[in-house]
Amino acid sequence: MPKMNSKKIILTKAAIENHEELWPDYKSKAKETDPELIEVFDNWAFDEVISVSNPETKTRVMIILASNIASQALTEYKMFVNAALNVGVTPVEVKEILYQSVPYVGMAKVIDFIYATNEIFKERNIALPLEGQSTTTKENRLEKGLALQKDIFGEMIDKLYEQSPKNQLHIQQFLSANCFGDYLTRNGLDVRTRELLTYSMLISMGGTESQVKGHIRGNVKVGNDKQRLIDVTTQLLPYIGYPRTLNALNCLNEVIPE
Repeated sequence: MPKMNSKKIILTKAAIENHEELWPDYKSKAKETDPELIEVFDNWAFDEVISVSNPETKTRVMIILASNIASQALTEYKMFVNAALNVGVTPVEVKEILYQSVPYVGMAKVIDFIYATNEIFKERNIALPLEGQSTTTKENRLEKGLALQKDIFGEMIDKLYEQSPKNQLHIQQFLSANCFGDYLTRNGLDVRTRELLTYSMLISMGGTESQVKGHIRGNVKVGNDKQRLIDVTTQLLPYIGYPRTLNALNCLNEVIPE
């Protein structure tokens, strides 16, 4: 058999530096088995994409973590948990991203990510359980959740309650008490960051355009303007692909025309 020539990977200085920032001294097995792909992907994702729109490193890693959970990308998620801890994302923040994904992605899809995170924390000598971040009780979760919903989405929440058929009203109440009251009111992450994370999860899941549009409005209300959301969408492109990225941009342009 003819001897295969090994290809020397040519990575840009920026691609090397940005990758090294997340994973110092990391030795990629994929470089050995798929050198052409790694050259194309790393030069694009860790140089071109970052140079076009670059939220601060910590935020970029956090939205990618949220996206990985929504995409069910467990291997990539584990890589980025380590990257997150390397660049200053706290263990509490990592856990809060996980917990917030439960009402959006579903516990059946999140549980493996929780176990994987716990294993990484154990390897890095991070003691569990972490300090609790809940701010609500069984008695006030509906009230506080509803108040937060109205802070973010305004009078639309009253309309949703008014327009809901009686046999479906409990879903609206669950949204207020559970999604917002149990999860979004927690400490560990501020509301502005949480809305970015929700947007990241929704555009990564696909088939959620109605919810994406609602959370675009919510993001704007808490201070994340259209350019911020374009930047987030751009940073997620390497991990979610072009179809879901283009769908997200369509939603953005519909809600906030150029």
